[in-house]
Amino acid sequence: MSTATILARIEELAAISEDSDCLTRTFGSPAFIRASQLISGWMQEAGLETRIDNIGNVRGRLVSKNPSARTLVFGSHFDTVVNAGKFDGPLGVLMALDVVSSLDVELPFHIEVVAFSDEEGVRYHTTYLGSKVLSAAFDMTQLALQDAAGISLGDAIQMMGGCTDQLLHDKIDAADWLGYFEIHIEQGPVLYEKHIPVAIVTAIAGQQRSQLVFKGMAGHAGTVPMDMRQDALCCASECILIIEQWALQHCDRVVATVGTLQVVHGASNVIPGEVLCSLDLRSADIDMIREAHVELLAQLNAVCVKRKISFEWHVVQETAPVICDRELSGLLEKSIPSAEIVKLVSGAGHDAVAVSAIAPVCMLFVRCFKGISHHPLEDVEAADIEVALQVARTFIQQLIR
Repeated sequence: MSTATILARIEELAAISEDSDCLTRTFGSPAFIRASQLISGWMQEAGLETRIDNIGNVRGRLVSKNPSARTLVFGSHFDTVVNAGKFDGPLGVLMALDVVSSLDVELPFHIEVVAFSDEEGVRYHTTYLGSKVLSAAFDMTQLALQDAAGISLGDAIQMMGGCTDQLLHDKIDAADWLGYFEIHIEQGPVLYEKHIPVAIVTAIAGQQRSQLVFKGMAGHAGTVPMDMRQDALCCASECILIIEQWALQHCDRVVATVGTLQVVHGASNVIPGEVLCSLDLRSADIDMIREAHVELLAQLNAVCVKRKISFEWHVVQETAPVICDRELSGLLEKSIPSAEIVKLVSGAGHDAVAVSAIAPVCMLFVRCFKGISHHPLEDVEAADIEVALQVARTFIQQLIR
């Protein structure tokens, strides 16, 4: 395979979408299934022992002759956000496949290329479904989760050919892991601004995802005086600006994002009675996430009391910050020819977060156009892919030695 082939395959995958106007490929959708079959075919062409497991991970295995060998997992994800870019996830899958297919030495360990099924968490609002199955961290109670259409996760798995009672058997036992390596676009502007093709990831920021609920009193837009209203949307709006201002005051340590806003039973002539919104807090310092929660909760509560709005803060998901493995990252650093080694903390989550609970992890970032990600303008230059491929090949060869 070549960089041209990787880019051609990126385009081929990008054409598989559940939306005709943009790239959207969420867990379990018909587009997701078509993409998994395409990736499976590429793995088979590369001579890997290939299967699609029960959570939808596409897995290709290169087997060592050593029966007691451990396994290096090398890959990324192939699901997307809504209106996505082409490179977030698939680039790492295809580069892993390229590196592994070019190996012509006897392996002292197994290598498993994995295209993870659900890193973004769009459909069921819970990330890392694929890597949690692989790392024996899958929570079987999540099978009851429902998507916007009322389809449970368990039903979605069965609809795409998986068996929910076999999910726990798809794991790689902790004792069998050698480590995890992922190549991913930076999703930030540092490498682009510095004109440097790759960087080593030293840590992945922790996250707290929450749902905020504001309940006031719906009423007729023409008959309730302004000073007698309990407008849930106005209250939520004030609270969202408080979140932004607080995060700006602590911008060196935390980021905060309200990404969704839902006015329940909203209408142009109805005072909003209930509003739901998301809140995403991220920091490489777990204490900072806790501080943000405590301080913002107090400030938002004060606003809601003043406005006579009831308020609920429901934590949906929490992940602790992850420190990448020093030994693997050291080998990665030795594989980079550039005199200027860039080391970055990832503000975005990755499947390495789930895997890190039982195995050492390392990551390589690749420069992307203006740092844009989760957007159709996402782009990576062929020259940067070439550099990243060479670094990855050298890294694997060092690990073999």
